[in-house]
Amino acid sequence: MEQKNRKVLLITTGGTIASTQSENGLKPGISSDEILTFIPGITAYADVEAIQVCSVDSTNMKPELWALIVKTIKEHYFNYDGFVIAHGTDTMAYTAAALSYMIQNSKKPVVLTGSQKPIELENTDGRTNLMDAIIYAADPKSQGVCIVFDGKVIAGTRAKKVRSKSYNAFDSIDFPFLAQVQGGQIMRYLPMLPYEKPVAFYEKLDERVYLMKLIPGMQVYALEEIFEYYDAIVVESFGVGGIPDSISDDFYELHKKYPETMIIMATQVSHEGSDMTVYEVGQKIKKDCHFLESYDMTLESVIAKIMWLLGNFEVTQENSEDLFYEHINYDLVFGKNRKTD
Repeated sequence: MEQKNRKVLLITTGGTIASTQSENGLKPGISSDEILTFIPGITAYADVEAIQVCSVDSTNMKPELWALIVKTIKEHYFNYDGFVIAHGTDTMAYTAAALSYMIQNSKKPVVLTGSQKPIELENTDGRTNLMDAIIYAADPKSQGVCIVFDGKVIAGTRAKKVRSKSYNAFDSIDFPFLAQVQGGQIMRYLPMLPYEKPVAFYEKLDERVYLMKLIPGMQVYALEEIFEYYDAIVVESFGVGGIPDSISDDFYELHKKYPETMIIMATQVSHEGSDMTVYEVGQKIKKDCHFLESYDMTLESVIAKIMWLLGNFEVTQENSEDLFYEHINYDLVFGKNRKTD
């Protein structure tokens, strides 16, 4: 008896993969059904249906569209074996990180993919990437949120776009690839996480998260306005993390005035993460201002996790460490045992 193909839902959002040339450059314009016509061979691997939730350049991706994607998957969750999201590459790592927190304990895979060139071009990487993503999503051993791109399977919380034009656009930061897809076959490198809890969907996010990138000699004249308006500030610092002396006093005074504003130290260095205990510029302010730090998390995951936490929980100084350092979908190695002193 012939085995029945597993069902996969393709969710399209626009991006380069669905783009055509316009007078002003590439612009999303290919529908979800049209995209499937470029990969007729996929019927040998899965029964694929398609739905379009939006058609945007991924520069225009935003949290309300993340919530729409989650809502779509939630509505169709029990009708399909896996889900593939066709997405632009520029913000794909942000979306993958956000979905990793918004869709948890999913025994069905949620796979993001896209391309560096439109799928309608002869030399596109879009057809291979889409085929690989659907093959991975149709496999019963796959689960959770990930990116499949250039044959590599990357945990949703570990992906970062590291090349702007090359087909090898994404890397897995400080974490192994989950698997590789090549020639229709999946080679797995890590066992899947055992999900003991049922799938959970979250559609609420707090968008009042501010990213502050430090530069040498920086003066922040609107720092109080930032503390006043935003619920969390992510400081993207140099090296392992620290605050320049020129603004450290301001941080200290504003922390006393706005004690519930979360402050998280991240690093501008892609690999090996933060450690604020190394230098005085980091160690002192970490203690004085209750800084959390990203450790080995990607910047995209830090921002997405804070949005999710603040949107769904009552976060205080007392519980912020337990919440922020909880392991979710491979997002950090250290976890709850790495608390501020």
